[in-house]
Amino acid sequence: MVNPSGVTLLVLVSLGLVVGSFLNVCVYRLPRGGSVVRPLSHCTRCGHTLRWFDNVPVLSYLILRGRCRTCLESISIVYPVVELVAPVLFFIQYWQLGWQPLLGIRLAFSCALIVLFFIDLQHRILPNVVTIPGIVIGLVASFFVEPGWLDAVLGVAVGWGLLRTISEVYFRIRGEEGLGMGDVKMVAMIGAFVGWQLMLFTLLFASLLGSLVGVAVIVLRHGDVKYALPFGSFLAISAMVSTVVGEPFIAWYTSFY
Repeated sequence: MVNPSGVTLLVLVSLGLVVGSFLNVCVYRLPRGGSVVRPLSHCTRCGHTLRWFDNVPVLSYLILRGRCRTCLESISIVYPVVELVAPVLFFIQYWQLGWQPLLGIRLAFSCALIVLFFIDLQHRILPNVVTIPGIVIGLVASFFVEPGWLDAVLGVAVGWGLLRTISEVYFRIRGEEGLGMGDVKMVAMIGAFVGWQLMLFTLLFASLLGSLVGVAVIVLRHGDVKYALPFGSFLAISAMVSTVVGEPFIAWYTSFY
């Protein structure tokens, strides 16, 4: 573990806030098929282009009390949440790794997970424009940093094959789709970034987390089991957990054999 200096902490927080602001653009526009470059940031209700002082991460939201300066319509709480989550994850990755090449890859991975988490939570989709480039970036990076190219290739192959098989079996038994191809591609992307072992850890943890939430939803909805859970969001949380505790857990587990 690496404890950051004051300067390093300031850099991580500032970078995370700025990147988080851009991730908000991705979260809003990608599901709608929009460009993340044009047009400039604007109110999604009235279309008014935001001035720089209305676009400062978190601070502008607080000053404006969560409302557009022009039309006074409320601004989604998702915006400041994303802007706060990004620096937290950046700090966690630095705390794990310190300044090294792998840190840059893990920060990019964290950004992809944030985008996929919030898009799946709100729209129940996992855009190809995130997952497929993510698979490619993870595989290319694996030739230079952990987990290594072989583990990354196995992560993609095993993740894709395992989830695709589960999806097919579920469809044949129940006659309805349980897992979409977006979930399959996301698991493959996770495997490319962290390797096959941490991919399996992620999949198991996400399944456990999803089961717990599913039981809670059934209880709260009085037995209604038709509610679609955002499995991609569970995968995103679990993938981030795997980068922190996955390897120690696997080492502990395998010590019994």
